[in-house]
Amino acid sequence: MENTNVLLDIVQSPADLKKLSLPELPALAAEIRKVLIDTVAETGGHLASNLGVVELTIALHYVFSSPKDKIVWDIGHQGYVHKLLTGRREFFRTLRNYRGCLGFLSREESEHDCFGAGHAGTAVSAALGMAVAAERRGSDEKVVAVIGDGALSCGIALEGLNNVSTNCRKLMIILNDNKMSISENVGAISSSLNRIISGRSYNRFKALVKTMLRKISAHHDIGKVIRKVEDAAKGMFLPGAFFEELGLRYIGPLDGHDLPQLIRTLSVLSDFSRPLLVHVITEKGRGYEPAENAPEKFHGLAAFNPVTGESRSGGGLTFSAAFGAAMQELAARAPDLAVITAGMAQGTGLTGFSKKFPGQFYDVGIAEEHAVVFAGGLAAAGLRPVVALYVTFMQRALDCVFHDVCLQNLPVIFCLDRAGVVEDGPTHHGIYDLGFFRGLPNLTIMAPKDENELRQMIFTAYELRSPVIIRYPRGGSGQVETLAENPPALLKTAAAEVLREGRAGAVWAMGPEVFTAQRLAARLAAAENIDLTVVNMRFLCPFDAELLSGHAASMPVFTLEDGQLTGGLASAVDEILINVKHCGVKHFGWKPEIIPHGAPEQLRARHGLDTDAIMKTIIDIVRSR
Repeated sequence: MENTNVLLDIVQSPADLKKLSLPELPALAAEIRKVLIDTVAETGGHLASNLGVVELTIALHYVFSSPKDKIVWDIGHQGYVHKLLTGRREFFRTLRNYRGCLGFLSREESEHDCFGAGHAGTAVSAALGMAVAAERRGSDEKVVAVIGDGALSCGIALEGLNNVSTNCRKLMIILNDNKMSISENVGAISSSLNRIISGRSYNRFKALVKTMLRKISAHHDIGKVIRKVEDAAKGMFLPGAFFEELGLRYIGPLDGHDLPQLIRTLSVLSDFSRPLLVHVITEKGRGYEPAENAPEKFHGLAAFNPVTGESRSGGGLTFSAAFGAAMQELAARAPDLAVITAGMAQGTGLTGFSKKFPGQFYDVGIAEEHAVVFAGGLAAAGLRPVVALYVTFMQRALDCVFHDVCLQNLPVIFCLDRAGVVEDGPTHHGIYDLGFFRGLPNLTIMAPKDENELRQMIFTAYELRSPVIIRYPRGGSGQVETLAENPPALLKTAAAEVLREGRAGAVWAMGPEVFTAQRLAARLAAAENIDLTVVNMRFLCPFDAELLSGHAASMPVFTLEDGQLTGGLASAVDEILINVKHCGVKHFGWKPEIIPHGAPEQLRARHGLDTDAIMKTIIDIVRSR
């Protein structure tokens, strides 16, 4: 096939980019968008946000000189174009593959990635630290933070903004405003920005007043008058003059797809001598119609057909969909239900719920700590809140779970999606949280083996009237086609479920790993005449210690979890058996080390957690007895 990336192929560094003429840059932008669409269609990844920052990224690298100048990207969802322009054109083809191009930013991957980024809201604080360090060294390097408008609802970003003007003399913050985080933005900050965008008369008014006043030559201190009128205009047109009150010089809003304007403005501002905020308006999904029409769907997705935009993965029931359906079912029976998410209604399966029960749904934006404390307040006032987050984002609110929910024994239910290892890599693996959660008072922790059991656990949690965490992975179990129609039977707290009886050993499994255990047991029975007991753990906390001790007294115990061994199921079993006579224990899970990105099946094979490796170990242990 003919290579159409004529310009992109010669841009192997930001220095090469600067050799292009301004008229060539729109063609380069078109080539970049094609590479983004074609690559993500094959590998999956974050598409819509990167399509929206093509021109902005080109302009930044055209004006500034990375890696000397530091460009700090918030999250990394918008970092693909940056990768393409900083020597990773060919490597980008391996996006999200094992040992390939990471889907986020990494200091280990490139000197141009000056700060790792996977979670929202960190860019301002990190860039502020770099700017302060540069000033202390007497360096002339420039520091630019690029943050999305959705991330401005994050407490970390607001804390950073609050400290900029008092801690450094030079810092440029680019506010990439596309009205989206993962879902559509919510809250007062977003509303204020939208009014700025729609009320462009502010800038026109400011320019008109300056022109008129400069003509009044008789006035002795015209500059002071201009500043006073400008401040008054801000009060009229910019609600709260938010950024200026924080000590940031506000510039904008600018058209984020107008390359000449962006380059011209950034060039003028590049020698800034005070903290600046440059407000840039972009369109999420720009240049690809399916993504423009459905930016939330194309925020992060699996492989898809680039022509139609349709997913290539099979359908089927997922845990997220089952959760959303169960929430609707519960809301119909429980008028005191309040469902909270943090900018990810679609990802957690709550889009349908938000439309059917808008009065019971709260999207707080990228503000996980607020979500947890808000839920605590709702619970203290008599409502029954459910907080739906991804496991990796729940880590940002660990202290709030302890201080504002568990310590007060408030009945908040946390439904945590994306448990286990995922394609996105270390920043998004849902394997690190249990070491913290298992030690908290009053907290029940459950893990469903399938979508119907998730439904049971949700209704059980509602009846418990104490803090509960329910963890489940991305995708589906592959075992359930449709949810049961009968009212869900409530589960007995701490009671594990024995699915298969055997005498050679007992496999205690967590979540959908139960089905891995069942397949192992079937293969071992057929091929090796090794008959295993298989247990669905169900409750990690409180734990079925009596059943475990009984198994361990007569046969070896094996544990299987898609989580880190330290702090999870393995640790719970060890703590119970340490003072009990037993026949030996072997754990299968992720070791306490950084697990890279890649397809989960590849990662399992590389870390000895595929079925064949587990079978071999079990055979060796059973035969050696």
